[in-house]
Amino acid sequence: MIGLPLALLELFAVVATLAACSGTTALPVQGPTAAAIAPRGQSVPGLGVIRVVDGDTLHVNVSGDDVTIRMIGINAPESVKPNSPVECFGPESSQFAKETLAGRTVTLEFDDSQGRTDRFGRTLAYVWIEGEGDSLDLFNLDAVARGYAQERQYGTVPFAWKQEFRAVENAARSIGAGQWGACDKES
Repeated sequence: MIGLPLALLELFAVVATLAACSGTTALPVQGPTAAAIAPRGQSVPGLGVIRVVDGDTLHVNVSGDDVTIRMIGINAPESVKPNSPVECFGPESSQFAKETLAGRTVTLEFDDSQGRTDRFGRTLAYVWIEGEGDSLDLFNLDAVARGYAQERQYGTVPFAWKQEFRAVENAARSIGAGQWGACDKES
């Protein structure tokens, strides 16, 4: 895809600019994903977000059914997992997801390499926020780019967006964005 390298170059330019600013560790509210990349796999548009659980899980309305979505390629710090402590930056990650996704219309993109459901029966998908016109913004990638989640591969098969997620995570780590500046993170 021709626009993808440009999008990553734009993101790295933003990251470099922010790194040069003293004390600035947050990435911009709108990343370069909206105009530069698009879903690669089968997708279902026009789904309303019912509820955001935390930084990597939400519920959407699919033909009147409440479907739980576990976002592919990311792992957000825990904030609501039963019998688990709240992790560093978990509340912030959860709040970011709620502010960004609550009440929005999204497109779900599926990744054949990951299957359709996880071991808990949640639907696995990338979540694209629908904007004006035909614009789409890949929430999963934005969450990693801003340090609200980290790139995470479950199982042995790499996911379709792994290279891009890894690149933006490395950039976020380098400037201490989000959890990378707030928490004692080694991996």
